[in-house]
Amino acid sequence: KYTKFYISYYWINSLDQKTFICSRVENVAIPSGEENKTAALSYDQRIMLFENTSSTGTYYCEVKWNDFQKMGKGVFVLIRDTGYINTSYSWKILVTLTVLLAVLSIIATALLLWKRK
Repeated sequence: KYTKFYISYYWINSLDQKTFICSRVENVAIPSGEENKTAALSYDQRIMLFENTSSTGTYYCEVKWNDFQKMGKGVFVLIRDTGYINTSYSWKILVTLTVLLAVLSIIATALLLWKRK
């Protein structure tokens, strides 16, 4: 009953659009003496990137038998183009803000001391 099943691979992008990648039917022979035992099988699948689209998203595998189906938890894949440089300005903003506050503090202190005299 469970030796023949349908495997499908798809991904869901940031707009929750589902795109099917490929599917196949598997028929697993059960060795003699192994009936009524739980088995775990691994399947490798090579996924080629789609042309002219961003392939960033969550990739899923789904297996269907006659009476039920099982879906994986998914794997999030972030695709970046060749030569991508991660630009993080947070430390520059922090340094700039600190220097600005220090300069303002020094000027305010100098003005207070100048007014006292």
